[in-house]
Order: sequence, then C-alpha cells, then structure tokens
Amino acid sequence: MWQLIWDSMGFTSLNFGSLVMLAVSVLLLFLGIFRKYEPLLLIPIGFGMALANLPLSPVMDDGGLLNIIYEGVRIGLYPPLIFLGVGAMTDFGPLIANPRSMLLGAAAQVGIFLTFLGAAALQFSLPESASIASIGGADGPTAIFITSQLAPHLLAPIAISAYAYMALVPMIQPPVALALTSKKERGIVMGQLREVTRLERLLFPVLVTAFVGLIVPSSIPLVGALMFGNLLRESGVTVRLSKTAQNEMTNIVTIFLGLAVGATAQAATFLTWQTIMILALGIVAFTLGTASGVLFGKLACALSKGKINPLIGAAGVSAVPMAARVVQKLGQNENPDNFLLMHAMGPNVAGVIGSAVAAGIFLSLLGG
Repeated sequence: MWQLIWDSMGFTSLNFGSLVMLAVSVLLLFLGIFRKYEPLLLIPIGFGMALANLPLSPVMDDGGLLNIIYEGVRIGLYPPLIFLGVGAMTDFGPLIANPRSMLLGAAAQVGIFLTFLGAAALQFSLPESASIASIGGADGPTAIFITSQLAPHLLAPIAISAYAYMALVPMIQPPVALALTSKKERGIVMGQLREVTRLERLLFPVLVTAFVGLIVPSSIPLVGALMFGNLLRESGVTVRLSKTAQNEMTNIVTIFLGLAVGATAQAATFLTWQTIMILALGIVAFTLGTASGVLFGKLACALSKGKINPLIGAAGVSAVPMAARVVQKLGQNENPDNFLLMHAMGPNVAGVIGSAVAAGIFLSLLGG
C-alpha cells in the first residue's frame, strides 16, 4: 500500500524537463512580482506553467481546469475580448489629431513582414512563419489569435515570446532608438496637438471599422472589437459598459488567457530547438519593428524640417501604452521640458490597428 501511495505522488515522475519548466515559471513570477515587468501578464503565465508542469498534474487533461479555460484560446475568443477592453481604455484622440502618425504605426509593422521572410528561409512553413512574425507587433493577443488559427502547435513558444517581449519593452527599445537617433533629434520638442471634437471621436471607430473591414475582412474580429470598445468609451451613454470592458471583463479574460498560455508550455513540446529559434526570431522581429518605426520617424523629421521627433516612431509597435512611455522617458532624458507621450500615443494606437491588419492579411492569404 505504501508503494501505491508513493507511486501516486509527483516525486516519482520528476524529470529534467519538468524541473527546467518549473524553473522558467519561477523566473517569470520573479520578473512579474519583484521586477514588475508586466505582472498582470507574467504572473498568470508563470503560475499556469507551474500548474501544467508539476508531475501527474491533471489540469490539461480532458475536462481539466486549464484545458477548459484553454478552449477560449483554441476558438479565438480571448484576443478579441482583450482588444475590446483596450479600445475602451485607450484615448484615440492623439491619432485623430495627427492622422499622419498612422504612417509611423504602419512603418513599425515592417518588422513583421521581414521576419516572415526570415522564418520562411529557415524552413518554417508559411503559416508557421506568419505566426512567428506576429511577435514583431509586440501584441500578445494578436499573436495568439493568428497562431491559434494558423499554427496552434506553436502557440506556447509564440505566446510566451510575445508577452515576454512586451514585458521587456523598456529594456529592448531604448538601445535601438538611441542607436538610430542623434542627441539633437531626441531633444526635439513637438507642438501641442489640436483639440479633437466629440463628433470626430464618434466617427473614427465607425469609419475605421468599415474601411479596414472592407479591405481586410479577416481583421474584423480584432479591429471591430477594438473600435467597439472605443465607441463605448466615447459615446458617453454607455458608461457602465465601458467601465465593465475596461475593468471586470478585461481582468477576467487576462487571468484566463495568462493561465491558458502558461499551461500550454509543457516540457515535452516546449523544450525543443524549434522553440529556441522562435524566441530568437521573436526578438529579431521586435527589434526590426522598433527600428523601422524610428527610421520612418527620421524621414518624417527631415520632411517636416525638424518638427517631428523621430523617437515617436518607436511607439509604432503595438505595446500600448508601454512603448509610448519609453519614448516619453527617452525624450525627457535629453530635454526635461520635452513631453512626447501624447504624440507617441498616435503611432502607438496606429500600431495596434496595424498589427491587427497584418494578422488579417496573413489569415486571408494563408488561412484557407
């Protein structure tokens, strides 16, 4: 009987792979709790990873707790709900006030397409390459959405890469932005944005949904949810719904999504050379996205005769509002009177839309 009891314990099934994954989960928890790197993301992911990698854990078995929660990832439910919450929380005013910043957001998506070509050259299939490239948008929900439909077997490494790099935006972006800009450029003070009317705020989500939806129908689940959330915010008559989208709904979905993503990172499928390649391509994609945004910002600076600070191009990746905050900090380091946050929010919001459109393009071309 004692032997049966001992055999039923997880100690007998501990192996090197389990120990490595448990160590990774502890690292994610450490970064989230003590370093405060996106704790709302890394803590659920890290704990979900621990639950799934404890020996004999039933959480991902049929009917298991996290397997049930994972169904929302499998059917593509959670990412649009996250986008709805982001839309409700985000002020689109800076983008409306300066529509040209949409170009900076589009430029930052170049990293996605370059990484797609690189992954394909490394013998990943086209659907796998598109899923890996989506990491470059620095948008976890978008990466999960496209991967769940094109390459679900790569969901764990891609999702963890996307969220890890989102959390590390303050560490990854500054060296790239500093290397590509001069001290004089970083010190450029931009003029105050014009005031946006209520009518403009109401029309923007409706028109963007219609325009993007007609051009790239596959992007409607993400772009439509984002714009619906923003319409709830701006309408002024759905305060309760807006607050629910911003708080209760987003918090619940974030918990479910984080636990589900972490639970997919099991030793047998995660500890492979393929995962290492994906992690490497992910950092390349994110770096290229940041660099392309900054380089386009330099072009905009030259064309505007020094009125546009090229740093705001770095915010063209989709990490809202982290990338914009990085730009603000870099600008103030050069000039304490420099306030770039609202200017950077324009490309930042455009990056969210751009990454969703890029995902829609891949789904349109490869989803069939």
